[in-house]
Parts: sequence; C-alpha cells; structure tokens
Amino acid sequence: MKPLPTFPIEVRGSATRPLGMSPARFLRDYWQKRPLLIRNAFPGFRPPLQPDDLAGLACEPTALARLIVHDEARDRWRVKSSPLEEADFAATPPRDWTLLVQDVDKWDADVASLLQHFRFLPSWRMDDVMVSYAEPGGGVGAHIDQYDVFLLQGLGQRHWAISDDPLAPKAFRPDIELKQLVQFEPTHEWLLDPGDMLYLPPGVPHDGVAFGGPCMTFSVGMRAPSQAELTGDLADYIAEQLPDELRYADPDLAPARHAGEIDRAVLERLKAALPFAAALRDDLLRDWFGRFITRYRNAQVPVAPERPLSEERFAGRLAAGARLLRHPWARMAWADGKSGCVLYVCGQAYGASPELAQRLCAERELAFDRTPSAADRELLLALVNDGHLLLRPARRRR
Repeated sequence: MKPLPTFPIEVRGSATRPLGMSPARFLRDYWQKRPLLIRNAFPGFRPPLQPDDLAGLACEPTALARLIVHDEARDRWRVKSSPLEEADFAATPPRDWTLLVQDVDKWDADVASLLQHFRFLPSWRMDDVMVSYAEPGGGVGAHIDQYDVFLLQGLGQRHWAISDDPLAPKAFRPDIELKQLVQFEPTHEWLLDPGDMLYLPPGVPHDGVAFGGPCMTFSVGMRAPSQAELTGDLADYIAEQLPDELRYADPDLAPARHAGEIDRAVLERLKAALPFAAALRDDLLRDWFGRFITRYRNAQVPVAPERPLSEERFAGRLAAGARLLRHPWARMAWADGKSGCVLYVCGQAYGASPELAQRLCAERELAFDRTPSAADRELLLALVNDGHLLLRPARRRR
C-alpha cells in the first residue's frame, strides 16, 4: 500500500513564492481543506498604512469599523461600531483592545495592491482587506469564520492559536454579540512576525492576540455566500423571469380524499412548477450568478456623474491619453456563452468583447496605446457614465 500523503502545517515562503509552494499545489492540498502557516511569506514586509491612518479611516462616516475592548478581569467585552470618534480612542485602556476596519482596500490604493498577490484566485472570489490594530492582549476572542482568510502580519507580533480537530465543539457564547466560542482547545499555536501569513479555510476555530506591543494584521477575506443567500437570490431572479401565466396547475386532479390535504401529488406538481438551479438553462444560471456575485456584500455602489459624458468628448479624452480607473466599489466579473460575452458590474450586465472584459476584471487602471474599437468605446463610455470607471488625465512624463 502507498503511504498516505503528508501535508505540513508550516512552510517557509519567499519573495517569489509567498505561499511557500506553487499556487497549483496550494489549491490542491490546502485550499478549503486545511490550515497553513507560511513563514516569511512577504520578506521585509512593511505595512502600507500606519495605525494613525487606520484610526482616521475608522472615523469616516461611511467606514465599517468596530472598537472592541476586553475587561479580562470580569471577562466582559464592549463593542462600539462605526461611526467612531476621536474621543472613543482617547477613552481606551493601555491594553486589551482592538480596532477592526473592513474594506480598507476600497479606501487605500496601497492596501488594495496587496490583492495582486492573490491573483491565482478568481477576482470575484475576493471580498475585502480588513485591517486590525491591537494593543497588547487585544483580540476578538476565539471564533470561527465561514470564509477563507489569509492573515498577514504587518506590524508587531500576534499570537495565533487554532484547532484543526474536526470534532472540536463550535457552540457560541450567548452573552456576547461577538460570535465567540464557548469552548476552545487549540491544537497549534504560533507567534507571527511581520511578513508571516496564516491561511485558514472556513470553519477552523482560531484566536489571535497582540503580543508584547502594538500589532497590525491584514486579513484578506474571500467571498463565501451561504446556500441560503444563493438560494434566496436565485429564487428572486427566477421569479423575475417567469411570466405571470405560469402557475400551479393540476389537470390530473382526482377527487379529494380529505379536505384541505396537501398530498403527494401536490408536492410533485410543486416540484414541476419550481424550476430551481438544476432546471435552469446554462445561460440563465450564468446570468443570475454574474449579477449576484458582483452585487454580493457590496456596502456601497458607485454613483453616476451629475452630467453624462458625450461620445465626442470621451473620444477626445481617450485620444489625449486619458486613463480609466476602476471605482473602488465596482466589482466585476464576466462570462462568455452562446449568446456572446457579458460583463457584470455591481449587478448590471453589459455586452462586451472577451478581450476588454478580461482587461476590465484584471486591471484597476487602463490606458490605451491605440483608440479602442467603436464597440469597446461604447462599453467604456457606459461604464464611465454609470460611475464604474473614472477618467483621469494622462500621466506626465518625467
């Protein structure tokens, strides 16, 4: 018999291999299967923003932030959600507190650039980069995430404890709004330094605590819609597509044996009347998913400019070398089917060429050496006038 393969839980990365292995091997052996600690995943890593910048962002009216203070003596947790104010930070104790800010990549281009290291995953799979700052002892308690996450240490040290025991209890404490575990017995513990990265698949109990001094962690989270979310949105989509004349029908009705009974025949007719995913044509399923996944968990959406840009002026700006920047809140995906290629942006569908659709999904900034085709210009102008792309002047040569 062949020996069973072994999968080390700790590897060492490098500048050329931040996963400590090829993306193909990581996806085969670890992705959604088992945790992995990558030492030195980002050699010489320096955080793209400082703690003061993060605190300032947390005070923005539309930022998603939480300030969590732990009274260790009484095991009490106090959570203040955004909007936060400077006075909230002035009132914090010298230790045992943490600040969490979500969607920092939508606010800071340098933080967004971290995502380029995860391009081996589909771009629509990305959710956000959440940044946490903590004073010594600060954390959110032992908990479970229902999505894949890469935890990149950016500043100071953080002690991580995880449990890869499949039988570990996963009940939540009823007395805390944070979904903390009632019981947590770690099977592995590490101290992470800047540049180290911990990958956790969904459902792995874990607890991270700032060690020794202030620390900052960059959490690259992956979108993982629940079956309930998928089913609900798909049902809504199907309902929009079905004509009103399609109704529950019972031409085979037999005399009722019992008044008001919902019998087996009724259930079979209901199954025939509800065309869920298995019964959908590929093009309909594809169209629904493209719209859903680019709308999913979007806290905000781009706003169209007050005055639409004309075709002539847009063409002139492109000819002058103008760049197109993707709006930070514009989520994109594309699909190519029998009826042609479709670009999906924040739940909207646009006809597109496969080449341009791929570029729009892959690049945050677009510049064109040659004038795009008329069809491509029409799409780009529509995206500009819908607020998904922003026009910027050509870069000046130094």
